[in-house]
This record gives sequence, C-alpha cells and structure tokens, in this order.
Amino acid sequence: MGRTFFVWTRDLHLYIGLGLSPLVLLFAISVIFLDHPALPLGGSGVIRRTSATVQIPENLEYVEGMARAQAFQQIMRQVGVVGEIGYIIYNPSQHRMVAHVFKPGSEITLDVNLSTHIASLEERKTGIFAALIYLHKSPGPHNVNIRGNWFYTSVWRWLADASAYLLFFLSASGTYLWWVIKAERKIGLLLLGAGATSFMGVIYAIAL
Repeated sequence: MGRTFFVWTRDLHLYIGLGLSPLVLLFAISVIFLDHPALPLGGSGVIRRTSATVQIPENLEYVEGMARAQAFQQIMRQVGVVGEIGYIIYNPSQHRMVAHVFKPGSEITLDVNLSTHIASLEERKTGIFAALIYLHKSPGPHNVNIRGNWFYTSVWRWLADASAYLLFFLSASGTYLWWVIKAERKIGLLLLGAGATSFMGVIYAIAL
C-alpha cells in the first residue's frame, strides 16, 4: 500500500509538473517585465482608427455593473470589437460613454456619443510581452462588478485558479517525496531552512 501511494504520488508530481510548466514559465517571464517597466514590450502603437454609426441599447445609461457591460457589448459587436471591458466611463453632461477594452496584445478605446449614435474606435498594438503582463494580472481585483465579461477571461480565470491549486499539490507531494527518500533529507532540510529564512526576511522587511 505504501509503495503504491509513493508511485502514484511520484508520477502525479512528475506529470502535473510537466503540464504546468508552460503556465509557470508564462508567469515567471511576465514578472520580469512587471518588475522592470522600462524594458521594451514590443508594441507598435496605434494600428486602427475608425468610426461608425451604431444602435444604442435602450437601457445603457440606466444600468450599472455587469448589466452595463453586457449592454455595451451590443455596441462592440456592431463595430467588430471583442475583448474584456476593463472599465466604462459615463459622462452624462456630454452624453458620452467611453470603454477601454483589453485582450492579450492590444488595447481598444471605444468612445460612443449617445446623442449622435457615433462610435469612435482606436486600437493600439501592445506587443507580446505586454500580453504576458495582461495575462499575469488578469482577471485581477479591480472593478470586480464587471470582471470576467469576456468568455476567454473566464476561461483564463479557471486556468489560473487550477494552476494555483495544482502548485499547492506539487509543494505537498514534493515535500512527501523528499521525506520518503532518506538520503535526501539533509540537503532538503538545508534548502527548506534557506527558503524559510528568505521568506521571513521579506516579511520582516515589509513590516518595517
């Protein structure tokens, strides 16, 4: 029984680790660009400017939160825009509504004049590394009342959550496998001690 449990744990640790490695690599690379914002992200600036006449949903001005995001998506479909609505700014005095739409590699500003029914669009290409940063921060804690309004953002949220839970498993199974292999206990204790010391050092520095 003990041997079977060890073999299953070892195999799951190996194959789950291999399966997670691309996502872990994505998060690791994006952290470098988050920590060093001066690095070039590979964007090419504005690639599209256009305007079109659109139909305005009747309830757009009067609803809030996810209901407004879903209503605004009706305008997005009319001008061929897809992506996650980051936030919507409504200016009642000018009768305008501006939404910033994000997807990996591009940012779109959609400015809608509710009086004239004219939607003006500007799209910027942000580059592959900016796309990695976007994925790292998405869905994120901001504007939670509309977060996840794009289908692929919801899918990515599921993948990110699953990756976190599987990393917990890898940590637990790795600790178990290290403990079972007696020859590795000494070096393992040294590494655990080094990790714990560095962690406590960071906590102490933050608390100062």
